[in-house]
Amino acid sequence: MEFLILLVPFLIAILLGKIIIPYIMLITYRKRLFDPVDARKVHQSIIPRLGGVAFVPIQCCLLAITVVLVYKINFINLGIVTWEVFPMFIMLICGLVILYIIGIADDLIGVSYKWKFVAQILVACLFPLAGLWINDLYGLLFITYLPIWIGIPLTIFAVVLIINAINLIDGLDGLCSGLVGVGCLVLGTLFAYYQAWIHALLAFITTGILISFFYYNVFGASKRRRRIFMGDTGSMTLGYTMAFLAISFAMNNKSIKPFSEGAIVVAFSTLIVPVFDVARVIFIRWYKKLPLFKADRSHLHHKLLRAGLSHKSAMMSIIGLSLFFCAFNIIMVQFISNNVVVLLDFILWFAFTLTFNYFVNKKKSALGVQEMLTEHVKVENVKETEVKFGVKNITIKS
Repeated sequence: MEFLILLVPFLIAILLGKIIIPYIMLITYRKRLFDPVDARKVHQSIIPRLGGVAFVPIQCCLLAITVVLVYKINFINLGIVTWEVFPMFIMLICGLVILYIIGIADDLIGVSYKWKFVAQILVACLFPLAGLWINDLYGLLFITYLPIWIGIPLTIFAVVLIINAINLIDGLDGLCSGLVGVGCLVLGTLFAYYQAWIHALLAFITTGILISFFYYNVFGASKRRRRIFMGDTGSMTLGYTMAFLAISFAMNNKSIKPFSEGAIVVAFSTLIVPVFDVARVIFIRWYKKLPLFKADRSHLHHKLLRAGLSHKSAMMSIIGLSLFFCAFNIIMVQFISNNVVVLLDFILWFAFTLTFNYFVNKKKSALGVQEMLTEHVKVENVKETEVKFGVKNITIKS
């Protein structure tokens, strides 16, 4: 019976997404609310970017209605300590509303990244206020218990990092929604396994709405005016949701779930791809003395596109990479220490990065040779024309 409180809201979230998102697209086309086209963007046509407007209302309403019905009807014993868990969800909803408002403003008129950064720090502080913070590293770096004066700043930093990582990875159709959908599905399944039903409920509701959005974002291109982006409204609120789920799973709190030695590694394995990619990009910008927050085309999906992959192939490759890390870490923490698993994650990530760079450089070399051959053919054709018609003193400009 417990799985019904996951399955029914999950299906309703898919249905609501299928109903609401087309209306959002209709409004955006009528009001001409499109994502701007520039040199950094992959798309070269006008596409609305307010798809994320549907996420937070569906998440919050379905979560609240389901929990109230379960408690009123009392046909399932959720087995949670309400005074411990409910404040966390109340602060989650408050943070989602704040980011929702900032995101809509940014998608409509633009908001300075400094103000967005301030808002992200503000909502990150709501988690420790509700009693949710990283209090145990489970032996990672040979550290177990974290005192509050270390755990709270670490939690705030992690939340801001995750929000920005999810926001910056949103550069390819289906990529952000696919990665977050996979992460929510993995964490939701783990929460259900540990009988943390409300956390699992949030994860499955988020997965449901993302399935509907993924359809329009990826497959809407084949249908006229059926394609939409999530915008910052969607990416920031999804990042905040993922941060909440990951930190909740990583926290050593038996009121949420039973104790697990590999919790922190498993929790953040769903975020390895976006977080590692952002860390790599930021390091490269710092090393080259470039603005750290200036958008460019150095992210992983840009590399895959330059290597010759199609948009869908690049998107599926990155989602597959995220699934690999999730499965790898969930299995490996059962047999080896967290430190070794994290070390292997770094090694595998560097191996993947070097492989991507190899194919990108190979593609560049092939294009360079092709351009040289093309130029050579053009010169030879001009010379043949000179000989044939007796034209002299022709200056060839490259």
